[in-house]
Amino acid sequence: MLRVTIHLELHDGIALTTLDRGLDTATCAELVLKLEEADAAGARAVVLTGTGDTFSPGVDLARLTEGGARYAEEFLPTLSDALLAVFGFPHPVVAAVNGTALGAGLVLAAACDHRVAADGDGRLGVPDLLVGVPFPLAALEILRCAYGTTPLPALAYSGATLTVADALARGLVDEVVPAGELATRAHEMAARLATLPTEAFAHTKAQLRQPYHERIAENRVADDAHVEHLWGTESTLAAVKSAVDNG
Repeated sequence: MLRVTIHLELHDGIALTTLDRGLDTATCAELVLKLEEADAAGARAVVLTGTGDTFSPGVDLARLTEGGARYAEEFLPTLSDALLAVFGFPHPVVAAVNGTALGAGLVLAAACDHRVAADGDGRLGVPDLLVGVPFPLAALEILRCAYGTTPLPALAYSGATLTVADALARGLVDEVVPAGELATRAHEMAARLATLPTEAFAHTKAQLRQPYHERIAENRVADDAHVEHLWGTESTLAAVKSAVDNG
């Protein structure tokens, strides 16, 4: 029996979607299904959040070290599909960033329409390149859409993990609230966005994101193959294992 790693609750037309582990093949596939379930249930908006003090730690690197190159080949398309399911969801999606959001976890937040972060000790960033695992094209285009092209090199090349205050200053999140107010504020924002005319919102969102979807559609196949190769090399897997072993 598969372990449920994403929980979905519908309240007043707002679907609260909660992740409780890092991103692996099963979790990514489940996220796609949960969003389809929310849409089918008539959700007018989605709040995406994590558990405890972690929004999402990103890719489950331990699973990558266990599965090696074959797992990377299986996982990466599923990761892109999950990120694009959030990015392309026709209704408003609000990220309630309850703590740390790293790598693909930050991309998940970037894929949302609005990002509310809890004040606290959480860290945000994309340190993946430090261990030799470049993002698939879908992830980079989502970051480009949310944050613009100019900030991306510094964000990706440095691998820096920022405090919540620094993340706000650099535009990685839209607002910061006390941790105890996060759920309420995210629900309020989702409810406000949900009052916009549904079809008009969906069309406007699609218009805003069309150039990024087009670049992904045009280049994803070739780029994904190269990324899969880079993830599966012996040197990359050794670097990932070292990072996992060193915590």
